[in-house]
Amino acid sequence: MYLRNYGYLFPKIFFMKRIILVLIIACSIKTTTAQQPTFANNPYPKTISVSGSAEMEVIPDEIFVNIVLTEYIKKGEPKKDIETIKSEFLASCKAAGIPDSLVSIVAYSGNSDYYFIRKKKKAVDLLANITYQVKFKSSKLMDDLVEKLDDNTTQSFQIVNVSHSRIMEFRRQLKIKAVQAAKEKGTYLTEAVGEKLGEAITIYEPSEWQPYSRYDNSNVSNSLFNIQTRDESEEKSPDQAVDFKKIKLRFEVSVVFALK
Repeated sequence: MYLRNYGYLFPKIFFMKRIILVLIIACSIKTTTAQQPTFANNPYPKTISVSGSAEMEVIPDEIFVNIVLTEYIKKGEPKKDIETIKSEFLASCKAAGIPDSLVSIVAYSGNSDYYFIRKKKKAVDLLANITYQVKFKSSKLMDDLVEKLDDNTTQSFQIVNVSHSRIMEFRRQLKIKAVQAAKEKGTYLTEAVGEKLGEAITIYEPSEWQPYSRYDNSNVSNSLFNIQTRDESEEKSPDQAVDFKKIKLRFEVSVVFALK
């Protein structure tokens, strides 16, 4: 009987088994390493996260008011039409020191279609409304205009928004102060546990919004003005003007610092 000699295959099989075993061990080590946190590669093994805030109050110098004017008819007199009302209103604004650039048309109320308003002269029983928005720089200008308005024409005089011409500058200042406050807080908190504050790793600035930009007149008498008077302990002269309600601005940031 003829017998084949397979002895020469044994070294090759043994070598392949060793390669497979080495690959399995390498994969196991890699998987285990990936599952473990790499503390050795973390440049900031110890950190502290703190928040800082800053706020301020400013008297607005941009006061937006919506003024609704309506046609009217007095018994025995011709109707006060919308064109006359518009001309008189703009003249009153100019007399109060308010330039045309600060006056804009918001809407025609009631008869909402402008073309219809222009052509409606045949229907004398329909009364048109127009809403203007005026930007005032102070409450005194508001008072000056109110004194010049026609009471029969003026249907409402409502503050819809307040702001300040330097609002962007104030926001920048508050954000800087908020970060500085966070650093100060981080310093004394780390010192309390015998550590030292290191460099800032992350500064988180929340989405910017204006919680106080919309004027809240829910508690305003007659829905016109909300004024903030001075402290009762202060002396006030008879002709001393009260301040307009202040805008409250506030910003908060979160900062992550490394610990030395």
